[in-house]
Amino acid sequence: MTQNNIKIAITGGIGSGKSTVCQIIKSLNYPVYSCDEIYGELLTSPDFVKKLEEAFGSDIVLNGTINRVVLSQKVFNDGKQLKKLNDITHPAIMEEAFLKMRAHKLSFLEVPLLFENGFQNLFNGVIVILRDRDKRISSVIQRDHTHIEQVESRVKSQFDYENFDFSEYYVIHNNGNYDDLTKKTLETVVKIKNLNT
Repeated sequence: MTQNNIKIAITGGIGSGKSTVCQIIKSLNYPVYSCDEIYGELLTSPDFVKKLEEAFGSDIVLNGTINRVVLSQKVFNDGKQLKKLNDITHPAIMEEAFLKMRAHKLSFLEVPLLFENGFQNLFNGVIVILRDRDKRISSVIQRDHTHIEQVESRVKSQFDYENFDFSEYYVIHNNGNYDDLTKKTLETVVKIKNLNT
């Protein structure tokens, strides 16, 4: 059976290589969207800005867009405020993403907090990027020029990718070099295409 609107999520822990996999899939001329980029777009949308302003106060708005620094300070270390922000932003991001994806036969969305938010069932399939913890940590230290303690704390606070059963998802193990990751990504895309044609 041919399906005309296949939506695939791409996820993985911090430093796992999600963005690299997205770039590889983009190079194959498939549409690849990002929750982070969509969130950035929403922060300049008048309706969304108004919603956040009503929830968090007018001091978070600067020249008609959301001042991320001020908003972050308001929700940092405040679980209740963070939940309020997530309850507004996450559904809006997914709604906008699905509007974009609706135009394509097969498209992909990078979703960093997929399992944390229980969004996995909204998709026709999920690609999970797994990478050894040490490699993830050293990758983030290099990328963000940050300290090992900060990165370890971020890894600990995330979904436990090391002890979860991913057997019903498409798993890419990213412990080799770029060529190896490219090969595995191509194989996964072919598998997804074959299953949905």
